[in-house]
Amino acid sequence: MGVNGASPCASCKLLRRRCAKDCIFAPYFPSDDPHKFAIVHKVFGASNVSKMLQELPVHQRADAVSSLVYEANARMRDPVYGCVGAISFLQNQVSQLQMQLAVAQAEIFCIQMQQEPSNISNTTQSSFESSDDKSFFFQNNHLSHNNHQYLDFPSSSDHHVIQDSFKRDSFFGHDMVS
Repeated sequence: MGVNGASPCASCKLLRRRCAKDCIFAPYFPSDDPHKFAIVHKVFGASNVSKMLQELPVHQRADAVSSLVYEANARMRDPVYGCVGAISFLQNQVSQLQMQLAVAQAEIFCIQMQQEPSNISNTTQSSFESSDDKSFFFQNNHLSHNNHQYLDFPSSSDHHVIQDSFKRDSFFGHDMVS
């Protein structure tokens, strides 16, 4: 019988065997959740799971079972890569979102810099009205020379330039950013 003595655990029920008092599966695979053991058994095998659990200290077994269930579910969805495939997919999403964020920030910066020359020309015009020609020439030449480097940003249609700098290799040797 299982831990509570009422019914065998999910593993013993699935394997059609008598559930002993010291059944290693009983604490982690209760009879009310048979799918949990069925999927772990299908991917890893009952014998392998039993060996893994016996090698672990009791306080780590629950976490191990949780990891086995997660990996078994991932293997059912993606038999080749399992949870590594899910991690790779999420890393790809993060890379794409970082790229989109960088493009948006560059566009914002470009717009801000395009608006700034109009503020500079207003400032220099008022300086021109209040001072002589030499100071206006110095201020206007100084400001336009320093800000010219910020005005040549690629437009949003040129996002492939930024995209190339964000490409990363995945574990499997192909680009993460598509």
